[in-house]
Formats: sequence, C-alpha cells, structure tokens
Amino acid sequence: MGERPVVTPSAGITPVQQMLASGTGALLTSVFVTPLDVVKIRLQAQQTPFYQGRTLTDNIHWKCFLYCNGLMDHIYVCQYGASCTSWYKTPTHFSGTLDAFVKITRNEGVRSLWSGLPPTLVMAVPATVIYFTCYDQLRDLLRYGMGFQGNYIPLVAGGLARLGAVSVISPLELVRTKMQSRKLTYSELRVCIRSSVAQDGWLSLWRGWGPTVLRDVPFSALYWFNYELVKAHLCDQYNVSQATFSISFTAGAISGAVAAIVTLPFDVVKTRRQIQLGEMETLGVPVKNPTSTWHIMRGIWAESGYRGLFAGFLPRVIKVAPACAVMISTYEFGKIFFQKMNLDREQRAC
Repeated sequence: MGERPVVTPSAGITPVQQMLASGTGALLTSVFVTPLDVVKIRLQAQQTPFYQGRTLTDNIHWKCFLYCNGLMDHIYVCQYGASCTSWYKTPTHFSGTLDAFVKITRNEGVRSLWSGLPPTLVMAVPATVIYFTCYDQLRDLLRYGMGFQGNYIPLVAGGLARLGAVSVISPLELVRTKMQSRKLTYSELRVCIRSSVAQDGWLSLWRGWGPTVLRDVPFSALYWFNYELVKAHLCDQYNVSQATFSISFTAGAISGAVAAIVTLPFDVVKTRRQIQLGEMETLGVPVKNPTSTWHIMRGIWAESGYRGLFAGFLPRVIKVAPACAVMISTYEFGKIFFQKMNLDREQRAC
C-alpha cells in the first residue's frame, strides 16, 4: 500500500525561521505553565520550612527546590530575606490549588503568578530552540538526505536532538546554579569553575547530566515517535495534507502524556538527584562520589515499591500534556506562517 504524499514540515523555511518559531513557542509555553508551578511551590512552602544552612555566612535560612517553566527544570535556591522570599514564603495560607490561584491574584497581583520566570528563560529558551531546530534538521537529513524510511526516524532524531541540547545546556545550568546559590561575581565564578575543573576534571561541569539524559532522551524519542504517528493519523482522518493547529495541539497533548507516563520513574530519580546536587552546591560540599541513578532508583523501590517510582503521576501528566500541546502547536503554526511568507515572497519576485 503506497504512502499518501505529505508536505515536508520544514520545507521552504530556513533554520533561522525554525529558531524563531521554536523560540516563540518556548515563550508562550513558559507563560502558560509557570503559574501552575508557582502555585505548586507555594503550596509546598507551607509544609517545608527554610533550612538552617551554612552558605556564605552562618545563620542563613535557605531552601533548595525545583522550578519548572514548562521547558526545563531548574534548581532554585531561595535564601530567607532574598528577593525570592516574597513569592516563595508568605504568611498567606492556601487550602488548595484553586484557593492559591485566587489568593495570590487578589493579595499579590496577577504578576506574582509569573514570579521567578525571567532568570530561567535565559537557559530554557536557547535549549528549546536548539532542541526543536536540531530535531527538524536531523529528521529531514535522515529521511530526505540519507534516504532512510520508517516510523523509527522521529524516534532517532528526537533522541539525538535532546541529547545534544542537554549536553550543551547542562554545564551552563550548573554555572547558573553556582552563581545563584553562592552570589558569585563573574570573576569569582571563573575562579570557582577553574578550581572545580582542576580538582575533578572537565567532566565535573556535566555533573547531573546522566539522570537528565536518562529521562529526557527516552521522553523525546517517545514523544516525537508518537507525535508523528498521531499527527499522520489525524491528517488522514480529516483528509488534510498538512496538520492544522488543532491537529498539532491534540497530537502534542496525547504524545506528551504517553511519554510522561512511561518515563515517570526517571523523572522521580532526576528530581531527587537535581535537588541533591543543588543542596551540595549551596552548602559548598564537594561531590566526590555522587549517588548513581540506579542506586537512587533501587533505594526508592526499597522504600516505597513501584508506587514510589510513579509518585507525582497526575501532576506530571497535567503539566506536561498541555505544555507539549502549546509548544508543538505554536511551533508548527510558526513554521506554516514562515512557509507562506516565503512562498508569497517568491511569487512576488516572479
């Protein structure tokens, strides 16, 4: 049975236009998802007090937590009395998610729902641009440049694209955590990095890379594999050659939910490992023999069984599915916009 001809998703646009489309999608996804995570952190803050830590000076209260803007997870270190305290720990008591939305908006203003977003975008937007642009380029190279065919192409391209993005961003995220937790200047940061490299080698800059790759690479491979399949199925069902916004949105939500469920154990491990590394950086504790991913996973299994590895199932799916839907539908819409713009320009030139 012959394949129905489809329009190549990235045909007729430049890599720069792909970057613009993915960057726009990244910003919109962050604007959509961040309020959900701010509310989550504020609810957690009621139960988890600031630690009495030894950071820059004695008697400094601090808390290390994971902040997600829908694109990346970031370690955020909040010191009592610092700027983040105003939105991380306030006297307001929340009885639930909806109550938190209402009280934050009413008492602190709507802008508080996007507190802490700008610093994380410095890493998240470039990472997303690299990831999505590389995926399209790799997929087209494998399919049209090298002549490979089959449903496995998106799986391979998605995994490789995420691997590249994580490898590029991982040292930068570690640098950001050092600067934010220890309040280092750029000159002090340079000395700190040189000391770390001299002591532990260049690989120390990729500390935490393993757990991130074990979650993000399988997630991306599964996500793109399912996305292309669901999108093609919906295009066939509605008899269109190119995915509409609603088709991309639906396919993104479904594939994101599936990938989130399958890779949830790795997400649990990665979250625990990231916070562990963040706390070590904050306390200035040298990481000589970091706990391996499999050791953490075995520990969780011994403590809580399989339920521990799938902890946070519903919150993760609720957050990941719409984030994936918004990101991919905006990205596809942006590519179609640039395709039409380039086509109109060519027709006017003729």
